[in-house]
Amino acid sequence: MRIPRKCTPQCYLKRVLPALLKKHALRLTKYDYRLSNKLDTDLQKLRCRVNYHALRFTDPIQELGKRLIQRMREKSRYFIALHLRFESDMLAFSGCYYGGGEKERRDLGAIRKRWKTLHTSNPEKGRRQGRCPLTPEEVGLLLRALGYGSDVHIYAASGEIYGGEETLAPLKALFPNYHTKESLSRKDELTPFLAHSSRMAAIDFIVCDGSDAFVTNNNGNMAKILAGRRRYFGHRRTIRPNAKQLYHLFTNRGNMSWDKFSSQVRKVQKGFIGDPMEVKPGRGEFHAYPAACICEKTDENKSNPGSNQEIVNRTGIRKAIGEPAYPVYTDEEADGSDTEDDPTGTGEEVVITEDDPAA
Repeated sequence: MRIPRKCTPQCYLKRVLPALLKKHALRLTKYDYRLSNKLDTDLQKLRCRVNYHALRFTDPIQELGKRLIQRMREKSRYFIALHLRFESDMLAFSGCYYGGGEKERRDLGAIRKRWKTLHTSNPEKGRRQGRCPLTPEEVGLLLRALGYGSDVHIYAASGEIYGGEETLAPLKALFPNYHTKESLSRKDELTPFLAHSSRMAAIDFIVCDGSDAFVTNNNGNMAKILAGRRRYFGHRRTIRPNAKQLYHLFTNRGNMSWDKFSSQVRKVQKGFIGDPMEVKPGRGEFHAYPAACICEKTDENKSNPGSNQEIVNRTGIRKAIGEPAYPVYTDEEADGSDTEDDPTGTGEEVVITEDDPAA
C-alpha cells in the first residue's frame, strides 16, 4: 500500500486501518518520510522508538557496516563521512549544470525525462538559490576552509560519480586519504550486495552514522535521517553546506586570497556546522530534528554529553538507553529478534520518580 505524502493520523485511521483489519498485515511502501511532520508528542516519541530502536538492518548488512567502521578506525582515530551525492540521477533530477558542455546536457537531459512532472530547469537560478549539490572539488574546498587538513581520512558514501575519476581528482588531491566501501571491502564481502542499490546504500548509512563528523551534500531523506539519528544518540556533528551563500564565494574564488576565502566560508557556515543548539526545538523537519525525543540534560549530567548513561529530563523520567540499533531503510524486511541489541532482554527502562505527576 502506498501512503500519500504528509499523511496525518486521521489519514491513517481512515485509509490504512480498514485495510489492516481486513488483510491483517500490510507492507507500506515509501513509508516514514510520508508521515506528517507535525504529530502529537506521544506519537513523535513512538516514531523515535520505531526508527532508532525497533527497526534494524539485516545481520549481513550490519556486520559489514561495522567491519568497515573498524577498518576506518585502524587507519585513523578520527574520520569524516561524506555523502557525496553527485551521481547522474541526482544531477539530472536537480536540473543543474556543471560546465560539461553539450555532452552533459544530453546525458542528464535524457535521464531527467524519467520524471514526467518536472518543469523545465533553470540551472543558473538553481545554483544561485542553493538547490544544486556542490561538486566534489567544492566539497573539498569547503572542508579545507573549515580547518580540516589534508591528513584527514574521508569515507565517501556514494554511487557512481558523474564524470568518474576526472570529477573526483580535485577532491582526492585535497584529501589523499579517500576511502569508499569498495576500497575497504574484499570482493567476496561486497559481492552479495552489488545487485541491490538499497543494500549498498544501507552499508554507507552505517559507516556514515559511525563517523566523527558527517558531511551531507544534499538535503535528501538519507541525509535528514542520519542528522536526526546523530542528534538523538548523544549529538555527533553533521555539517550541511550553506549552498546558497557558498555559491557566490565559489564563483569569486579566483578573486580573493585563500585566507579571505576560508574566513568567508566559516562566516557563512555559522548555523550549518552541527553545533548542538544551532536549531531551535520544533524547527525544521522531524527526521533531522527529533526534538520531542531528546531529553533535556540536568546540571548533574551535562558533564557527560553523548554517553549511554542515564539521562534525566525535566519531567523526572529516567531512560537507560543501550547501544543504538540501525534502522531499516532497504526494500527487504529485517531479521532478528526484538532484543537483538539488548543483552538483558528487558528493553528500555523507564522509571517514574515521586516528583512526576503520574507517580
